[in-house]
Amino acid sequence: MSEGSKVYVEIVKELRSMIQEDGLKPGDKLPSERELTERLNVGRSSVREALRALELLGLIETRRGEGTFIRDFRGHQLVQLLSTFILQDERSKHDVRETKYLIEMDCLWLVMRKAEDAQLLELRKWVDSSAFADDDFFYKIVSLADNHLFIRMWLILKDYYNSLHLQGADARLEEYTNLIDALSTRKESEVRRVYRDLRKLSIQR
Repeated sequence: MSEGSKVYVEIVKELRSMIQEDGLKPGDKLPSERELTERLNVGRSSVREALRALELLGLIETRRGEGTFIRDFRGHQLVQLLSTFILQDERSKHDVRETKYLIEMDCLWLVMRKAEDAQLLELRKWVDSSAFADDDFFYKIVSLADNHLFIRMWLILKDYYNSLHLQGADARLEEYTNLIDALSTRKESEVRRVYRDLRKLSIQR
């Protein structure tokens, strides 16, 4: 297991252990970054990155000048699902990739249904004139879908996906432009076909 993924798993386990065994309640303060670094025997930057991801999940909150505190997330089903999911680290590598791709496909469907031609043209101009990473492109797609829950879920999964150092197949520039062209046709089957080609997927959905 890479240090990045180990940190995610160990910090979530540590949080759950503190909550369940030490009787910590929402609002109680967590150990400092330095203490967690020593306790988990990992780099401080890795601890900081993992804490940021846990804050995105809604498990903790950072108060400027005070420290990091446990949030009342027990009634939040999405947070519980994802925090439990992260603990299944070996299994989660495949599941994270699959779930991220499913969200991207659903966002593409929303963009196909909701985006105006002018928005797709603007996206095409950006692709033609910019140097961008895959995450940059799909952040624009998810944003165009205009669904705040999808945006939040995709950002969380993206960060966790990247922390696990999962290597997706590299896409060529023309594959991104082909996807925009497919969106412009408003044909769902074409959008899904081009997306599967871009992601090198063989499954149908």
